[in-house]
Amino acid sequence: MAFKFSGGLKIEEHKELTESSPIIDFPEPKKVVIPLKQHTGATLEPLVKKGDMVKVGDKIGDSKALISSPVHSSISGKVVSIEPHPIPTGEVVPAIIIEATEEDPIDELALEKREWRELKREEIISIIREAGIVGLGGAAFPTSVKLSPPEGIVIDTVILNGAECEPFLTCDHRLMLEKPDEIITGLQIIMKVVGAKQGIIGIEDNKKDAIELLNSKLKGYGDIKVVSLPTRYPQGSEKHLIKAILNREVPSGKLPLNVGVVVNNVQTAYSIAKAVCEGSPLISRVITVSGDGVERPGNFRVKIGTQFKDILEYTGLKQETKKVISGGPMTGVAQWTLEVPVIKGTSGIIALTSVEEETYPCLRCAKCVDACPMGLLPLELGNLAEQKRFDDAYRLYALDCIECGSCAYICPSRRPLVHLIRFAKAEINKRRRK
Repeated sequence: MAFKFSGGLKIEEHKELTESSPIIDFPEPKKVVIPLKQHTGATLEPLVKKGDMVKVGDKIGDSKALISSPVHSSISGKVVSIEPHPIPTGEVVPAIIIEATEEDPIDELALEKREWRELKREEIISIIREAGIVGLGGAAFPTSVKLSPPEGIVIDTVILNGAECEPFLTCDHRLMLEKPDEIITGLQIIMKVVGAKQGIIGIEDNKKDAIELLNSKLKGYGDIKVVSLPTRYPQGSEKHLIKAILNREVPSGKLPLNVGVVVNNVQTAYSIAKAVCEGSPLISRVITVSGDGVERPGNFRVKIGTQFKDILEYTGLKQETKKVISGGPMTGVAQWTLEVPVIKGTSGIIALTSVEEETYPCLRCAKCVDACPMGLLPLELGNLAEQKRFDDAYRLYALDCIECGSCAYICPSRRPLVHLIRFAKAEINKRRRK
């Protein structure tokens, strides 16, 4: 049974461009850019220096901070530079630049077969941490921290997010079709770590083949099931996934763990299985390259650090392309340069040929209010942000905004409501840190 959440939208999906495209291994890059900050939390310290030779899988950046996740070299080669570099989030952060050698990096990745059932909880958390695994749905929060709730918190349910509600993106869909056993194993590992009695894989009903396949794989699993969800944006948001599946509401300012739930993306579960069972660090991920500006769209397993320009050169970027987005078009970030690398949170690269940029005054139609899945007043929050009335925006729960983009999508005046609210949130958080 799926419960309803308020707000949200039925939006154009555009998934037909790649949903039937099997995952292809992207050609080995000759150069990678490994940022030392590609996760929520502390910027890492480099463990290598210019001129060092590294092998694929070597840990090259780490931090002693609690909220952090190490990074590894995704190719074998030489460290040619450590310098500030732009990343898809719009930030400029320190990055390690590595140029490949002639050696075959695939044979060099030393794997360690393990039986996860024989490992203790603390051992699994350590493996996940050392493998550099973060949330691969976009937030990139360190998974080892997420799976270590404070003492006294009881987790009864683990939800795997297979909704993939963003338009164009189909990488999670393809992964569920091609790697269902590994995803289920990853879910079992997460359940063991947090002590959950049940596991649920939530999938939107526009992916019936994935629902049927996983249901067939789960016969005999009494503690794991698949829930088919209505295709409605933003179904994949953590709080709305919990509401839709368990009918539990996460209170304002609280986290899923406060209602006994841990939510992970299906690709995160896959990476956990690879790390725990094989010893494989997070050096690649599956992304979707799509949009009407891409000549040969598809789903690709790409090494972390591969630059957007190399990927789009391979898939073909049409000259009439006006915007390239990292992630999906609803929550993604428009890029000002293609010399940015795929990072752990990169779910897709979307190229669009037509962009409506002209905006008009607010009509007070309240469509954004009806669409907001958090029950906020986006038009008022946008106005307050423009007027720099951040205290008033805080009182109207600006920090509860999940930046899903529903308000901007439905706005007939095309006001940049998400950007305005994001600005207000940043200023509010800046003042709270003082």
